[in-house]
Amino acid sequence: MNLSPLRRTTALLAAAGLAAAGLLATQASAAPVNPSTLSAAAITSTLVKDATIPGTAWQTDPDGRIIVSYDETVTGAKMSKLTSVTKQFGDRIKLEKMSGKLTKYIAGGDAIYGGQYRCSLGFNVRSGSTYYFLTAGHCGNIASSWYSNSSKTTLLGTTYGSSFPGNDYAIVKYSTSYTNHPGTVDLYNGSSQDITSAGNAYVGQAVKRSGSTTGVHSGSVTATNATVNYAEGSVSGLIRTTVCAEGGDSGGALFAGSVALGLTSGGSGNCSSGGTTYFQPVTEVLSRYGVSVY
Repeated sequence: MNLSPLRRTTALLAAAGLAAAGLLATQASAAPVNPSTLSAAAITSTLVKDATIPGTAWQTDPDGRIIVSYDETVTGAKMSKLTSVTKQFGDRIKLEKMSGKLTKYIAGGDAIYGGQYRCSLGFNVRSGSTYYFLTAGHCGNIASSWYSNSSKTTLLGTTYGSSFPGNDYAIVKYSTSYTNHPGTVDLYNGSSQDITSAGNAYVGQAVKRSGSTTGVHSGSVTATNATVNYAEGSVSGLIRTTVCAEGGDSGGALFAGSVALGLTSGGSGNCSSGGTTYFQPVTEVLSRYGVSVY
């Protein structure tokens, strides 16, 4: 329908009046968000929503800056996706390349055996007179029965509970026929470390890790509440360390003296050139199942 000159002029004046009053939608857009005003939680929430890419991990430094790590598999489209999300936050995010491939530390071999894999025992725990041991959740998910030897003739126990992804812990109930479960961690030098309590790790803390593939290695805690994006899913609330680990070390103990801290989840690198390893906090598991170290 064609408007007469008078009606067209009236319509244009009305539109101009609405625009002047701020009532007519135009090409105006919201003001850009200043990254410095955003909380770390808001930034990591965006990362969870838009940048959960296998081969990446992140944690928040004490100064509020988020360190986003990526491994050698994050290239091409994956890298473009990652940078497109992180660049909007400017210097609030620091990108950091990790050596090797970010992976769960599980392998076929010796130590504790379930299915076609081996993992490492973390800590022995108990509730009253009932005994259990802790290991990684990605280990607990793959088998219902666990053995002490590769031929699977000596039954340790059966998986009582497991959580992965999201978390990375499992608890195995000892068979009544297996009674050798001291409250210690093997130091792989003919001695052991007695574990008498559990605690929460803190940044800068000197720690050790014990695992069936590489024995005992030392390092320090570089972050807590870290998120890791494995190919099989994301795990949050992890402890990040400079301790190395390799396949088969999964589930092994992270400790500081006689204090239990965590269970080996995964990481990148190795014990020849060094690496980064993440751990499931042990206090969460103890609370979940109502068990304690001894």
